[in-house]
Amino acid sequence: MNQAAPSPQHAGAPQRVLSTWDAVAIIVGLVVGAGIFKLPSLVAGFTASEPVFYGVWIAGGVISLIGALCYAELASAYPNAGGDYYFVQRAYGRNLSFLYAWARIAVITTGSIGVLGYTFGDYMSNILSLGPQSSALWAGIAVIALTAVNLIGIRETKGTQNVLTTLEVLGLVLVIFVGLLLVAPAAPGMPVPAASEPKPWTAGLPLAILFVLFTYGGWNEGAYISAELKDRSRAMVRSLAVSLALVTALYLLVNYAYARSLGLAGVAKTQTVAADVLALAFGTTGAKLMSLIISISALTSINSTVIVGARSNFALGRDWPLFGWLGRWDDRADAPRNALVVQAVVALLLIALGAFTRKGFETMVEYTMPVFWFFFMLVGIGLIVLRRKEPATPRPFRVPLYPITPLIFIATCAYLFYSSVAYVKGGALFGIGVLAVGAALIALGMAVRRSPA
Repeated sequence: MNQAAPSPQHAGAPQRVLSTWDAVAIIVGLVVGAGIFKLPSLVAGFTASEPVFYGVWIAGGVISLIGALCYAELASAYPNAGGDYYFVQRAYGRNLSFLYAWARIAVITTGSIGVLGYTFGDYMSNILSLGPQSSALWAGIAVIALTAVNLIGIRETKGTQNVLTTLEVLGLVLVIFVGLLLVAPAAPGMPVPAASEPKPWTAGLPLAILFVLFTYGGWNEGAYISAELKDRSRAMVRSLAVSLALVTALYLLVNYAYARSLGLAGVAKTQTVAADVLALAFGTTGAKLMSLIISISALTSINSTVIVGARSNFALGRDWPLFGWLGRWDDRADAPRNALVVQAVVALLLIALGAFTRKGFETMVEYTMPVFWFFFMLVGIGLIVLRRKEPATPRPFRVPLYPITPLIFIATCAYLFYSSVAYVKGGALFGIGVLAVGAALIALGMAVRRSPA
């Protein structure tokens, strides 16, 4: 089997300190972000009726659950702080897994932290502006503060995450409560500009599903905490299933509240759907309150991404001597401190870049989408590969209806990979460039391994 053994210099290792509910809080925080307050307008614009509108949100939850079942088998069979990086390594070997880990540390995870930081900064600036670069300053403050909490230790980190996730869910519940009980239903047939009218489902449904799945994205990152779960055999499948069931229920309720308050056409034409709902009940105070809710949601997602991203970087350092300093685990804090610091530095550099070329920064992050979906697809294929390659490996949880379930997941990822390539077109060259640099580092790493001590 072509896999690397941990370097003997790394004595520290993740400890089993996370409960199922800790994992649920982290996963919900990863999934529920600012997207649910923005993307429903785009989804409504590509659906023909309210039943179709609700149907695509249900479909998104089902597709995500199918993928989560695949990840649950892999995470229970191979609990590791490397998450899907480690799954790719087991299935395909070190070199391909290195490319994935490199893409995560270079752009994917750090870019996500930066984008979430800007989301936090945009909405916090509505509450308290810090000047011309207010969004960037708030983003930097969030990254530094949450990285500091993670450096203190996993117990403080999970406590912070539990509080943030609770506040985030309460914010969604507030929108649901206002939309269902305090606001009168929208009058049918509200006139809207033709460009904002819902499209025929035959033309818009694929894009609607793409935006829905983007809103559900992030649950796969839960695999990076599999080695820290108290019950490694069953906790991951329970955590993923409970998290996605909770998220799906919240998404359905909040979208029903949107459509009930504004009408489907009203949802389609607004850029601030949640703020519009609260404004109907509370006026401008509602808009301020919505800014706070979205800020908390972004903060929750930043903390979750900081947690799992650092563990991916730790796994990279653990397996490759060239990055060995990333693979040191601090037993006192029970956290990968070096990996956390490097991740924060890269994220802050991207935020600084975004302060001068905001559009270019966002486009750069979007250009990583093909790389992400390509490796996501490989993880699904890897489940089938590992079933054949390592049939004797104990699997506390086996994905039901195998191989149909993983094949559906693989097909979905292939579609999203194709859609993302078509969306960014020539911009996919950016992702290829990131992988090319990673390939050069592989060659350098192999040279280091061959060199005498």
